[in-house]
Amino acid sequence: MALTKDKKQQVIEEITDLLNSSKMTVVAKYKGTSVKQMQELRKSAIKGSTVVKVVKNRLVIQAIKANSTYKDADTSNLIDQLIYAFNANDEVAPAQSLADFAKKNPTIQFVGGYTADGKFMSSEDVTALSKLPSKPQMIAGIINTLNSPVRGVMSSLNSNLGGLIQALEAKAS
Repeated sequence: MALTKDKKQQVIEEITDLLNSSKMTVVAKYKGTSVKQMQELRKSAIKGSTVVKVVKNRLVIQAIKANSTYKDADTSNLIDQLIYAFNANDEVAPAQSLADFAKKNPTIQFVGGYTADGKFMSSEDVTALSKLPSKPQMIAGIINTLNSPVRGVMSSLNSNLGGLIQALEAKAS
């Protein structure tokens, strides 16, 4: 079913808004993926605040050209059947969502991605990005690293105090 001019304009505006708010936009081929699999992908991606859209490439290109941040971005790779994954909270989440889904469904293949400042990333860069830990995992790792010396000191003090108490109890009896 063909879209009317008004519907096309609405889609372009929606994509422009998603591009403006997204920290990372990942583009992937989905040829051969069933509708049921696409629904599963959307459900799993939404858990990580990632929005997955299937949009005509020429409408996305129009949205990119209309956006001042992205107007000089490379759009030569936007060919074939593509899905677009947007995330406003995390740079890594869209790549991870698609990569996790691609493990079970090899029909999903990265084409590239657009950073928040309008630069195009290659599929290899997006694949490398998908292997990074997520933002919450990185924060937890940093907190654990910062807490490690404190835990060591507390453990030492605890064992020394425990030994002192045992010595005092032995002396008292």
